[in-house]
Amino acid sequence: MAVYTDITDAELADLLADFDLGQPLSFKGIAEGIENSNFLLETETGRYFLTVYEKRVRPEELPYFLGLMRWLAEHGFPCATPIADRNGDILKTVRGKPCAMVSYLSGLSVRRPTVAHCREAGESLAWLHEAQQGFPMTRANDLGQAAWAPMFESLHAAAEGLKPGLAKVIAQDLESLAQRWPKGLPQGVIHADYFPDNVFFQGGKFAAAFDFYFACNDALAYDIAVALNAWCFEPDGSFNITAARALVAGYESRRRLSEAERAALPVLAHGAAMRFFLTRLHDWGATPAGALVKPKDPLEYERKLAVHRSSPDLVLFGTASAE
Repeated sequence: MAVYTDITDAELADLLADFDLGQPLSFKGIAEGIENSNFLLETETGRYFLTVYEKRVRPEELPYFLGLMRWLAEHGFPCATPIADRNGDILKTVRGKPCAMVSYLSGLSVRRPTVAHCREAGESLAWLHEAQQGFPMTRANDLGQAAWAPMFESLHAAAEGLKPGLAKVIAQDLESLAQRWPKGLPQGVIHADYFPDNVFFQGGKFAAAFDFYFACNDALAYDIAVALNAWCFEPDGSFNITAARALVAGYESRRRLSEAERAALPVLAHGAAMRFFLTRLHDWGATPAGALVKPKDPLEYERKLAVHRSSPDLVLFGTASAE
């Protein structure tokens, strides 16, 4: 979450005039994340989140994201639910940009996940994969493996600026990933950004997930790989096998992995680390001046890439005790 677009009191009043949400009581920007402008709104009827879509989100894809959120909520998965105006519309416009109002979620995200949090994360991700079944819309993963090499073409100098010789290493990684990327794995709608800051807990238990604006159709196991990278590395860059076992065990308490999915986790995790390294490297020099946001450090994911590169089967040890 972030704030790139400021909204005046008059613009907010015009927007709320289409809803039955009462008068605004408070309205403030949320200065986290890097993708869209987000605001916490409190009105006479309750609290809501307002998102103004910018940067990577294409307006023609918003019906997929918002439709998915509504589908998941209707099928019992706790997530932000789009709020319709009096005409039944959930996609609105402010300052010429698309926007949407969603329900307020209670809970806290964790900055230092425990093993117990990792198990909850895994189980909730499997719950999401269950709830998405039957969703009628599809969207290709435009940040999937096929996009990484073209994305890197304009980032060689940026990689060298981070660490001399890094561009060559990344190019070799990309070639290896292209050769080894698995095919034929079970597919479905994935979150594709299941990080601790996109999950809320209450009393140590999973409460809700949000930020579905990278959701797409891809291998379900790729979502697990993204989560293993996001939840199971320590601040010193080491991979926490105990946390990984807990995450996979939590996942398999609801959905059992196939042998092909389990065998693919090392290359999927390596690839997921590459995806986030490349997008962070891009954002490192592209965040607008004055935005209430600090871009995330690409070197965090460069270190994770190094772990996957040097110990390609390490992730498999995280599945050894799956229940």
